[in-house]
Amino acid sequence: MSLAPHRLGILCAGGPAPGLNSVIGAATIRASLSGVEVLGILDGFQHLMEGDTTHAVRLRIEDVSRLHFRGGSSLGISRANPTLDPRKMENTLRALRELGVNKLLTIGGDGTAASAWRLAQASKGALRVVHVPKTIDNDLDLPAEIDTFGFQTARHFGVEIVSNLMNDARTTRRWYIVVTMGRKAGHLALGIGKAAGATITVIPEEFPDRKVDLKTLTDTLAGAMIKRVADGRPYGVAVVAEGLIEALPPEDLAPFDNGERDQHGNLVLSELSLATILKDSVKAHLRERGLKTTVVGKDIGYELRCCDPIPFDMEYTRDLGYCAARFIIDGGTGAMVSMQGGHFIPIPFEELVDLTTGRAKVRMVDVESERYRIARTYMIRLRHEDFVVPSQLARLAEVVGLTPEAFSNRYGYLAANDPGIGPLRGTIPPAHGDAVPGWG
Repeated sequence: MSLAPHRLGILCAGGPAPGLNSVIGAATIRASLSGVEVLGILDGFQHLMEGDTTHAVRLRIEDVSRLHFRGGSSLGISRANPTLDPRKMENTLRALRELGVNKLLTIGGDGTAASAWRLAQASKGALRVVHVPKTIDNDLDLPAEIDTFGFQTARHFGVEIVSNLMNDARTTRRWYIVVTMGRKAGHLALGIGKAAGATITVIPEEFPDRKVDLKTLTDTLAGAMIKRVADGRPYGVAVVAEGLIEALPPEDLAPFDNGERDQHGNLVLSELSLATILKDSVKAHLRERGLKTTVVGKDIGYELRCCDPIPFDMEYTRDLGYCAARFIIDGGTGAMVSMQGGHFIPIPFEELVDLTTGRAKVRMVDVESERYRIARTYMIRLRHEDFVVPSQLARLAEVVGLTPEAFSNRYGYLAANDPGIGPLRGTIPPAHGDAVPGWG
């Protein structure tokens, strides 16, 4: 490929997310209108880090003008990371020089953001780098009100799936345990569960230090099921964040050992099905209590990553692509693109990366927020009042053939994790000693 130097390279890395093509298209159009040639680099860093310059294509306006409607990535994607090996880093920088690329736009998540930052540093100013944040997990360290692109589309289609499963659950009188993507944070699970009105949503952040044993997780889900039976509705859908598998102690996962080991001899968690583990554990627990119910485990996530973006993400990603191209063409480098309050705000890589881990900082669900507390209020869970109102406690205990005292002894500890409703921030306290639940 014979091309002049000084051009913009665009690549996608990590896992797919709706809106990738929209960023590619918008950045290409903006750069082309500024007289800058654009090179689409195929399959992320995979070929560059081997010194291979043959997997790149010219991008022109006519190639990308309607690309924003389509899911997936026209350039492909990979999780290849050149920063793990100094030789791969050298190969990557050399390949980019040979391609005439002195401006690089990366589209990816936390790992890609860190890789982009290190490439910019290693180039000693020869390569300008800008990063567009992408992940359906919504866990990059942006301001709380700013979503990563792809999250809203993934949530939209996730809600459709869970809604259909809720109809099936009601029709067939069964339970579904739906495990969503979200390796580190529970944003996607909570967003889907809350919007769909799922029976219960469980995320890692709700447990102290993000640690929980299988017994507590099983009891949490079983408690919701028992409460539904007591209410005459023996069915429902539980949404669970996949990151909970990393919160479980190794001894709890040992019975599900499939023989897969990493280089350190540890279980490969990605090869374990959290949906199956929870389904089997909950069914065994309910069977011991004399409750026979059908429980089905289901993983969703791959279905959500390459959806055609909804209008929100189409507009959002076109803004991000435009701003990324303008920023780097105007001389900017070493930053992640964000839109805040309708304005472009570059976030320097130094503010994104945790210097102790070398990876981008992760944004967790704020379980102290009213947004989360509202979600908890709508869920069916065993709560404090279930153990202090005698008639309610008796109804629950009867479902599993226990005395109220025995039921309280067995499941009462779950109420300790209930944040309660409490007053909204900004609510004016009652005057003259009026009693209002939650005050005092």
